[in-house]
Amino acid sequence: MYQFFIEDEQVHDTYVTIEGTDVNHIRNVLRMKKGEKIRVSSRSGMGYFCEVDMITEQCVEAKILSLDETGTELSSKISLYQGLPKSDKMELIIQKAVELGVYEVIPVAMKNCVVKLDEKKAASKVKRWQSIAESAAKQSKRSLIPEVVQPMSYKQALERAQDCDRILIPYENERGMLATKEAVEAIEPGESIAIFIGPEGGFAPEEITNVGEKAKLISLGKRILRTETAGLATLAILGYQLESKEG
Repeated sequence: MYQFFIEDEQVHDTYVTIEGTDVNHIRNVLRMKKGEKIRVSSRSGMGYFCEVDMITEQCVEAKILSLDETGTELSSKISLYQGLPKSDKMELIIQKAVELGVYEVIPVAMKNCVVKLDEKKAASKVKRWQSIAESAAKQSKRSLIPEVVQPMSYKQALERAQDCDRILIPYENERGMLATKEAVEAIEPGESIAIFIGPEGGFAPEEITNVGEKAKLISLGKRILRTETAGLATLAILGYQLESKEG
């Protein structure tokens, strides 16, 4: 069943309307017909099972059959603060993080980041990254499209993360999984979580020193993980923990 996203105002009492580029995709790529079933999510995260009723060049109308009562979102909003990686690694990170349930991705300029983005380059990159997030959200049947936030400094990221209930920092010099187990098991469904991931060069010592009392340093095991692996491993652990508690 194909997934589409619409604005809240495109949801009506008994039907939804799909507009924009998705209309061409439905008409000319998927070649969908009247009566086919689709899943539609509004920007606020409401999900609907629908049946295509009318297809024109400008829009698609679909009857609402039922609400998606269970949804596909984790109970906790997880923010991934990702140290800017080299080449196109960020695209892979965003795609897989969306599949694993991340709520938002925040690119962070850290001391050991090789990549430096000026304002113009950052705007172009974020537009591309947001498009990848939307595609991944459709593929994985998310109920919302995670946001890719404008890149920020490490100091700004730490200040922003203070609004979260939990802050987790996988750190290559942290040893032992017991503290990781305790930190993860203490998280309750509904609590907001920030994850900080260092770039290829890892965290600078002063960046770890300045994390604050709220942050918990955790280990992801005896092996050193690449920057594009560490955040995804943490998201997988958190997803398992949260969904296990939800039952």
